[in-house]
Amino acid sequence: MSIRSRLLKLTALCLIGVYFGFPGLLFAQESPDANNNGDNQNGGTSSIPISSDWSKVKIATYSRGDQTFVIAMGPLVPLFYYNSEGIHETNIKTGGMGYLNYNYFFTPHFSVGGEVGGSFSGTIGANMLYLVPFGLRLGYQFIYNRFEFPLALTIGGANQGYLDKGYFGLILKPSAAVYWRFNPDWSFGLNADWWWLPQWFSDPKETMYGNFLGITIGARYHF
Repeated sequence: MSIRSRLLKLTALCLIGVYFGFPGLLFAQESPDANNNGDNQNGGTSSIPISSDWSKVKIATYSRGDQTFVIAMGPLVPLFYYNSEGIHETNIKTGGMGYLNYNYFFTPHFSVGGEVGGSFSGTIGANMLYLVPFGLRLGYQFIYNRFEFPLALTIGGANQGYLDKGYFGLILKPSAAVYWRFNPDWSFGLNADWWWLPQWFSDPKETMYGNFLGITIGARYHF
């Protein structure tokens, strides 16, 4: 056999080997899982991307039937009293307050519920003023990422006690808050409440309208 024939035969065998052997080389390479297992066994870091748990706490839009329960506590600041004769300073000191409320959502934003609370405030004469409000709560809420901004108006009654005197009357309490959603079940935030407490009497000079500001830290349970 001539040298030329031998070279042609050798070239043909090489081409056949490459054609049938190249796919085998591809499939013979180690898979990413094998490499990762080897790295983990040797104490190295895995090349598999780690998925974030952030998706587990993404806040879904509220829907009908969602509910929240809130507990809040903080100081109650007396602002002023007024009547037909003008504004009157109070002899009441900053006190403490707390309340519970429940909210049922009819739409992603609108809710209806109830609230009950209580407060105590000292006076200059070392006496105590007690307020026990309760009522219907109407709410509207905005959401931005993990922050929630509930607005509400509570309409109800309040027992007012001072020394041996008592009065039961209307209370209107508009409020605004901001909550941060810690996880799907809990959120925590800050509330600001304005208490408007009228005391009506037959003599206009005795009629008074009390105004208080409540600043509370709240925890809200979602279910």
